[in-house]
Amino acid sequence: MNLSTIRELDPIIHAPIRLAILSVLMASDGATFGFLRDAIETSDGNLSTHLTKLEVAGYVTINKSFVGKKPQTICAITELGRKSYLNYFNRLEEIVQNKGANTPI
Repeated sequence: MNLSTIRELDPIIHAPIRLAILSVLMASDGATFGFLRDAIETSDGNLSTHLTKLEVAGYVTINKSFVGKKPQTICAITELGRKSYLNYFNRLEEIVQNKGANTPI
């Protein structure tokens, strides 16, 4: 196994909650904050923190609006987020395909 391949794993995506967020968003055109929170079974604060990191990295967009008098937050994955997500899984696949190539068990 090549250590540099492991180091190429995107640390923004590698966190379990952020990986879950991006996985849900990859399968949709966007999701409400409440849907994401319930789908990945996390708290509002935890979800908000991870969404902010993904937004700062350019991987998601967060749009806040009102539906009637109720606030609504819609999250969507960006093109950069899609490319980064797919790249992340390509790196994982390389690690799996090269298992044991250079490492003793």
